Formats: sequence, C-alpha cells, structure tokens
Amino acid sequence: MENTLKGKTGLRRILNALNYSLSGLCEAFRNEAAFRQELLLAVILIPVALISGKSGGEKALLVGSVMLVIIVELMNSAVENLTDRVSLEIHPLAKRAKDLGSAAVLISLLSLALVWALIFLG
Repeated sequence: MENTLKGKTGLRRILNALNYSLSGLCEAFRNEAAFRQELLLAVILIPVALISGKSGGEKALLVGSVMLVIIVELMNSAVENLTDRVSLEIHPLAKRAKDLGSAAVLISLLSLALVWALIFLG
C-alpha cells in the first residue's frame, strides 16, 4: 500500500511537516505529564543559561543539554504510545522497549545535570 502523503514536495511538504510537528508538540503537552514537567524545567533553565554571562559555547552546551531532554522525552513518548497501540498486553518485549526509552530519558537528565555542574561549578 502506497502512502499518499509521501508524494508531496517543495513548500507543501515543508508546511505539512511543520503542521505534523506542531501537532506532535500539542499532543505531548496535552497527554504527557513528564513532557510538561520537562518543558517547565526548560522554561526556567534556558533563560538562566542565556543570561548566565558564560561564553557562547557554554551557553550552547547549557541550552543544548536542556533541549536534549525534551527531544528524548518526545521519542520516549512515541515509543510508549506505539507500544500501547500494538498491544496493551503485558509482554517482555513491550516492557523492554518502554524501559529502554525511560533509561534514555534518565541518561539525558543525568547529562543535563553533569553539563550544568561542570559549567557552573568548574
């Protein structure tokens, strides 16, 4: 079966992609408590990073570490939703997929803490 959305090109393709991305952000905000919590963290930490008086490279690392958490959380939510779509049955592979996604979020949060500690505490 061919995907009729794949035939779009040029500006139409870009606008469709933007619409899908904004829809995904709205869905995450509405349905994912962890995403809302990490977004609140980003709303606090990104301005702190930008007004910190640090160098441009350090600011980029600070902001990038925050954005990484948001990105990984979105991917984790996608894995969880897809896993639940396939089956709500408790299955070892479904548990493994969800646990791996959760581990990725944890590592991104630890990375954020490490970057911020190294930059602010030396």
